[in-house]
Amino acid sequence: MARKPVARIGLSAFAAVGLLLAGCGGNSGHEDGDHTGMHHDMAGMPGGDGLSAEASGLRFVPATETLPAGQPSEFRYAITGSDGKPVTSFEPDQTKLMHFYLVRSDLTGFQHIHPTMAADGTWSARLTPLQPGSYRAYASFTPAATDAMPLVLSKQVIVPGEAALTALPVPAGTAAADGYTLTLSTDRFASGTEQRFTVAVSRDGKPVNTLQPYLGTYAHLTAFRAGDLAFAHLHPHDDVRGDSGGPTLNFEAMLPAPGTWRLFLQFQTDGVLHTAATTVTVTG
Repeated sequence: MARKPVARIGLSAFAAVGLLLAGCGGNSGHEDGDHTGMHHDMAGMPGGDGLSAEASGLRFVPATETLPAGQPSEFRYAITGSDGKPVTSFEPDQTKLMHFYLVRSDLTGFQHIHPTMAADGTWSARLTPLQPGSYRAYASFTPAATDAMPLVLSKQVIVPGEAALTALPVPAGTAAADGYTLTLSTDRFASGTEQRFTVAVSRDGKPVNTLQPYLGTYAHLTAFRAGDLAFAHLHPHDDVRGDSGGPTLNFEAMLPAPGTWRLFLQFQTDGVLHTAATTVTVTG
């Protein structure tokens, strides 16, 4: 079901909000602070809330903090070390050296891309056309170091123009994409607690058992919290059996903070990648 536009807001308002948050205390240090308080050592989920630009001596450095609206674009950035030089050594995570995510402040416009790295350490992510608004860009990677943990670093990005914001759908326990229906065993979670849940995939009322491996598993699940855009991601605890995944996927969640979260679940059939989204509630 299409999401209903509820407001229109210009770039100047987005900029004002960004300046206000940067100047306030409490949770205002998202651009440059190191959010280590929410770290969870859990397979498939990087530590922290993903809202810092710097952690563990590494920094997310975009070449620009604005992108054009309505046309394909390329987002370039580097991960720099404590010496300010680009880092070029990374460990594969879900078969890729780097995962790049982009999502708008109203949790629309989600993109998950696997960028390419140049010899000088500059990463390039090719983006599909964007609507105007305030976005957050995330770099998810594992440094090539002994006992290195996966990291997620992020920065705000602005797409100039008049933005039509969209209301967040209420929790429903289901999601749809390209004729497929995904049914969650629950749409309510407890923050900071490991919780198992399932996602059943069907089409035309019939179970689907032809899911193909995507990034070394049968599904990729990314979560963002409404408001501050805190980040989490999870993967199924299912053995890969060729092109015969499904119909039920088993997940283990540990969402780091209470609130309303938007889940984006990606899966592949017949060589086509599908993305479904649903809203869940996380209690304290």
